[in-house]
Amino acid sequence: MPDPYLPQEVEVLERIQESPTIFTLRLAFTDPEMQIRYRFQPGQFNMVYLYGVGEVPISIVSDPENAHRIDHTIRAVGRVTQGLARLGKGARLGLRGPYGRGWPLKRAEGRDIVLLTGGLGCAPVVSVIHYILRRRERFGRLTILQGVKHTDDLIWRDQYEAWSRLPEVQVGLAADVGSPGWFGQVGPVTVLFDRVQFDPGALVMMCGPEPMMRAAVQELLRRGVAGEDLWLSMERSMHCAVGHCGHCQMGGNFVCRDGPVFPFPEIQALLGERGF
Repeated sequence: MPDPYLPQEVEVLERIQESPTIFTLRLAFTDPEMQIRYRFQPGQFNMVYLYGVGEVPISIVSDPENAHRIDHTIRAVGRVTQGLARLGKGARLGLRGPYGRGWPLKRAEGRDIVLLTGGLGCAPVVSVIHYILRRRERFGRLTILQGVKHTDDLIWRDQYEAWSRLPEVQVGLAADVGSPGWFGQVGPVTVLFDRVQFDPGALVMMCGPEPMMRAAVQELLRRGVAGEDLWLSMERSMHCAVGHCGHCQMGGNFVCRDGPVFPFPEIQALLGERGF
């Protein structure tokens, strides 16, 4: 975007209810030229602005080559997101971005990929899944591991089932609390490591609650995955998205500007530390 502080108008093309509290807004710029010029990398985020209410950082979940739509999956938890949840097709709002560092997809080419997520942390890697599946010849085996607190929290069930049927794709699902008829594992997402096979030389991309990622990092290092092959998408309170307000500072880094995706060695000393 020409001005990183100035929201551009977008229109809601479609609203999809994923679960009782989670929904997807499919957006497009009202200015056709802006829609053509807009480009992002998987792992980046936009600031979504609800007029008269405020704005929030939301990961982009669509494929970067789909120039006709920009998808954001959102959990209704606060004033802005609850307002966004009430929008329908045709509604107008503001968008600025994309911001931040995305996933290391060039580094990942020719290698097995493990995507490890927790809760709605799956959103930042959905665009990676679409990206890899559209360019399948560039990557090795794809392993998708998703953990949730309760089975009712799992969204995109049909997509997970469809992905699991594809060649060279493994899907593992886990829930801390199972319910009757649950088809996945019960326990933390790390219980899935013994249920799937992947090369220790794989590149791992993970996002979700920090305690989950910390436990996963420790287990993956124990299994021989190199620290520089572990990449994490971090969450902090991002207000400006350009590294000026300081709300998302993490040690010497700003998550909005230097992340949200970091290689493990860059944040090793701060991962899981309160106050950072």
